[in-house]
Amino acid sequence: MPYVHVVFTLPHQLAPLALQNKREIYGLLFRASAETLLQVAGNPKHLGAEIGFFSILHTWNQQLLHHPHVHCVVPAGGLSPDHCRWIPAANNFFLPVTVLSRVFRGKFAAGLRKLHAGHKLSFHGRLTPLQSPKAFSAMLRSLFRTDWVVYSKRPFGNAEHALHYLGCYTHRIAISNHRLVSLADGRVTFRWRDSAHHNKKRIMSLTVEEFLRRFLLHVLPRGFVRIRYFGFFSHRHRAEIVPLCFELLATAAGLPRSACAAAPLRPMWQCPKCGRPMVLLERLTPDQLRLRSPPAIVTRQS
Repeated sequence: MPYVHVVFTLPHQLAPLALQNKREIYGLLFRASAETLLQVAGNPKHLGAEIGFFSILHTWNQQLLHHPHVHCVVPAGGLSPDHCRWIPAANNFFLPVTVLSRVFRGKFAAGLRKLHAGHKLSFHGRLTPLQSPKAFSAMLRSLFRTDWVVYSKRPFGNAEHALHYLGCYTHRIAISNHRLVSLADGRVTFRWRDSAHHNKKRIMSLTVEEFLRRFLLHVLPRGFVRIRYFGFFSHRHRAEIVPLCFELLATAAGLPRSACAAAPLRPMWQCPKCGRPMVLLERLTPDQLRLRSPPAIVTRQS
């Protein structure tokens, strides 16, 4: 099954706001891009299917400057609304990037407006005037004057190919050792690719202080998760839905499979002793769990 690589990038106007509010803005970047993919893919005008994917946050470009964006890896297709068949994407095409761009822009702007109304954003230095609702609304309106950058690569390879391709994305930091050339006379020299000129390899030299400043721009808030799963890849759904996807893909490949309505699904929980499926009777809230837990043992002091 081929996979698609989609990249959602924040416009440069929002980079200063993101630096002052990393947790809120990066979290919104994850949510807005995921909701965009799920909504556009679910539209019958485009794919008309339920999809699953994972997203990886990067905040840098080749020159170590601040450039927040997420890489999304999506199987090139999805489940039909009735979960009875696999709907493949068209050859060499997944979803229209113009539609993705505009939906993403609208969702992100709506999220920013909600964060501002809830007093969840901080404004310092030259961003202080944005504390005013009027000034903030004017800034939001300016974001709609240009299209936002959403890039979708052509579908590539199978799962093994995707694994090799994405290994450099999932565990990459702002700069890796092989790009470093030298440290001499108080300057750090490193290689970078100039994407504006056909990825031509170039050399950049920065003072140690400037190199460290750029590198530290990309330190994430403590505990922030930079790889997240959505759709039928999300933790709450994948144990049930992913096996069904494999069954439907086998059917699409011409392999025998029972009727959709009678297709057995692997149980989410199995008894560790007898191996039979466990039946869920009730879910308890944390408060209920504390009420039902055994009493604490109190030792009597002599």
